[in-house]
Amino acid sequence: MQAPAGETHLDKQEARAGTGPRAMRYVLLISVALAIVALSAIWMTGALSAPENDGQANTATAGTAG
Repeated sequence: MQAPAGETHLDKQEARAGTGPRAMRYVLLISVALAIVALSAIWMTGALSAPENDGQANTATAGTAG
């Protein structure tokens, strides 16, 4: 809507320009859940493929140069 002086005046509904806050909440929740699932999967597959060392540091090669 154009005002006579060339200024644009919008009512509340016209100025919102987008979906309501409910859709944003769903996008945020779904993206956070997917990020948690993806990072958990990466962590678990890394832990499963790591060699087992019973919590001990590998000291067999410590102190050897080159």
